Amino acid sequence: MGYITRETAYFDSPGKENTMDCVQLAISRAQELNINRIILASTSGATALRFREAVRGTAIRLVVVTHVVGFSEPGVWEFSQEAKAALSAEGHQIITGTHALSGLERALSRSSRIGGGSRTEAIAEALRRVVAIGLKVAVECVLIAADQGAINVTDEVIAVGGTISGADCVAVIRPAHTASFFDLQVREIVAMPRNR
Repeated sequence: MGYITRETAYFDSPGKENTMDCVQLAISRAQELNINRIILASTSGATALRFREAVRGTAIRLVVVTHVVGFSEPGVWEFSQEAKAALSAEGHQIITGTHALSGLERALSRSSRIGGGSRTEAIAEALRRVVAIGLKVAVECVLIAADQGAINVTDEVIAVGGTISGADCVAVIRPAHTASFFDLQVREIVAMPRNR
């Protein structure tokens, strides 16, 4: 049997201080694999703008996945209009979709009348606790992007997520739609926090 050897970067701790390393690692791995899509989470647009600067002059395009309107405050979209305009002007795509690994399930589990966890939230919690919060975010962003038609489910992508803010996890993923979740494959972990 054949095998390949790849390097994985491990950060001492999670957090936004790893963002610029993730930018470089994501772009480097995308170029090595001839992948032209980086899917990344960005709440305010700050992380997306860092990636935007770094991919200038390359064939790489960003698919930026934001929180839904009302995630933190009813009726409010947290993403910067200026960031949206700057990213769109350079051909990057902004996707806003319901969290694939919580969405309506979270309303049920948080309800004092219904309560209890769900199978969907169990999957999300397993990714958060067993691997890394950033990996859960990266996987979820890929599901959302696939469901929105922003990526082809037969093409590998680079996916980037983080813990609270910034980026601290980079993975190579073969996408799937949410309804076909178990077809999704995390093929490589390029970077992640060692301690969580």
